[in-house]
Amino acid sequence: MTDEWAPELVAEPTKDGVDRAVRAARRVVDGLVRAGRGSAADLEGVAGELERLADHLEDHAPDLGERIRQMWGVGGLEMTRHDPVTGPENALAPPLVVQGRSEKEVSGEVTFGLAYQGPPGHVHGGCTALVLDHALGMANHWAGTSGMTAKLALRYHRRTPLFVPLQVVARQVSVDGRRIVTTGEVLTPDGEVCVSAEGLFVVIDVSGAAAAMAETLAEN
Repeated sequence: MTDEWAPELVAEPTKDGVDRAVRAARRVVDGLVRAGRGSAADLEGVAGELERLADHLEDHAPDLGERIRQMWGVGGLEMTRHDPVTGPENALAPPLVVQGRSEKEVSGEVTFGLAYQGPPGHVHGGCTALVLDHALGMANHWAGTSGMTAKLALRYHRRTPLFVPLQVVARQVSVDGRRIVTTGEVLTPDGEVCVSAEGLFVVIDVSGAAAAMAETLAEN
């Protein structure tokens, strides 16, 4: 066990290609939420441009089955490129950047913009739940025993602020056969706990799941 930071546990974004396009898409989403219906911007023109871009992407995308094979046909950190929490290829990701902290603990940072608002000026509780579920899963992977979420218990201690770098910490607590218990928190820059979580994970063999899903999509 060490107090030194380990290498990042997520794929490193590139400066061009799909990663650049995803960063631009995040800016568009943030810009639309900030603009709103009363904006002086030419929103009809924006809508037309976005529709043309969407048509272009859809026309050049592989079928869903092939795309799933591509996503899961890689190894290591490349498998994190598309996830909705850390993925540089996923515009839904805030994104959370995570590193290993000790042999069973991970820690990361995330800043939520206006698109993730729940209460005024604060993060929607479902967004912090998503981030914690993912962070707990990453802690399990880092510790060497991974599983699927069976139960996630959350406690909301205080409102979680938007626009500031939040710390996300998770650690594996115990492994008993196929059952894994993991805990974690979302904290303010001052170290105040906003949300805490305890998860029960179950070790399940998911080998071949991507191929099976791809085949199912191809048949439909």
